[in-house]
Amino acid sequence: MTSVKKTRAKAAPADVTVPQSREQVTAAIAEIGGHITARTRIEADMADEIARIRARFEVLAEPHNRAISALSKGVEVWCAAHRAELTEGGKRKTAAFPSGEVRWRMTPPAVTVRNAETVIARLKELRAHRFIRVKEEVNREAILAEPGVVDGVVPGVTITQREEFEVLPHMPELAEISA
Repeated sequence: MTSVKKTRAKAAPADVTVPQSREQVTAAIAEIGGHITARTRIEADMADEIARIRARFEVLAEPHNRAISALSKGVEVWCAAHRAELTEGGKRKTAAFPSGEVRWRMTPPAVTVRNAETVIARLKELRAHRFIRVKEEVNREAILAEPGVVDGVVPGVTITQREEFEVLPHMPELAEISA
């Protein structure tokens, strides 16, 4: 048997106006829709303004980005040519300068797999199963289809359900909002 947690209605806070009739509920839902529309307009205007600001500042930053890239590449070329002296023959990975330092760092090893099905098939042919991962996980959908089999029988599995209340005002399309 499925255990379902029951929820009870809570008392409305004191600063909430509770409609006293069906007509007042209808009016309140319409008013909620108006506020949602206004908020949506504000959020759209904000996103547009943020995009304009970002674009303006990206234009201002672009010459600096190009200069940083060109100067960094030049420093890299010079340091590569003088690497033995800068690292004392490879004893160090960092070289200090009065204005800063340069470092050589190895990235962590990474594996790139293209055509995974082909790779898996070949690994199986080579009997290299240790390189193939089989992921086990609990099938939540199957449990929901047959809740009585595990609910209360398997420790760690609990099936819960709760009731939520939503207000869904009829909303105009977004194209109508921005018009």
